[in-house]
Amino acid sequence: MTVEAEYVQVMTTTDQEDEAAHLARLLVERRLAACVQIVGPVTSHYWWQGELEQDTEWLCVIKTRGELLDAVVETLHREHSYDTPEITATPIVGGSDRYLDWIREETSA
Repeated sequence: MTVEAEYVQVMTTTDQEDEAAHLARLLVERRLAACVQIVGPVTSHYWWQGELEQDTEWLCVIKTRGELLDAVVETLHREHSYDTPEITATPIVGGSDRYLDWIREETSA
């Protein structure tokens, strides 16, 4: 996954709150993310294997640097329980300089 942004926000969902906490802790401990916020429960509606589904999930919002995106994606694929987890990345195009500096510091240690 290629991104040119210096900072990105990555999102993934899981159907277990404890799995969301595990993913968050793992990414932060490994310094792949400065912060992971867990939002939920949320209700997701989607198509899966030809069926319309509705599930309760927890959303992980991951703040990191663009150059770490591949490692974040690889970690999520390896650790996530879903066959096809949502993993999307959005460039952070602006924000508080102090906050963005904090992301850099915490993911560079």
